Amino acid sequence: MKQGIHPNYVECTVRCTCGNTWQTHSTKSELTIDLCDKCHPFYTGQQKLVDTGGRVQRFSNKFGGAAAAQLKAAQEAKEAKAAKAAEEAAAQKAAAEEKAAKKAKRAAEFEKRAAAKAAKEAAKQQADAAAAQDAVEQAADKTEDAAKDAE
Repeated sequence: MKQGIHPNYVECTVRCTCGNTWQTHSTKSELTIDLCDKCHPFYTGQQKLVDTGGRVQRFSNKFGGAAAAQLKAAQEAKEAKAAKAAEEAAAQKAAAEEKAAKKAKRAAEFEKRAAAKAAKEAAKQQADAAAAQDAVEQAADKTEDAAKDAE
């Protein structure tokens, strides 16, 4: 091994945030750690929030304004998208109602024309029936006249 290029390997005191301490060897004389085997959720079976040194607070201080702005922008975009979807739904509903109204109007016009046509047909049939009745009466009159002349 080359001399003079490696750091000193010394006895080290390791301190956990839970208060546990022990001795080991390292290139540093003292280490501070967040989790150890006495407080880690895997070993203890208990869930706990690990926020040593205010990591969440430091993040919020550093990026809080940007993160909040980004969240706000995302929320506004979501609301705008929902408003647009509601507007489109209202427009589709209005178009469907307008189409139904036009369809009802066409149906009413068709019924009106069909009723007029039926009335016209009935009048024509009555006229034909009256003409036929007149023809029968004339034929009966002629037969009466012929019968009177024959006498």
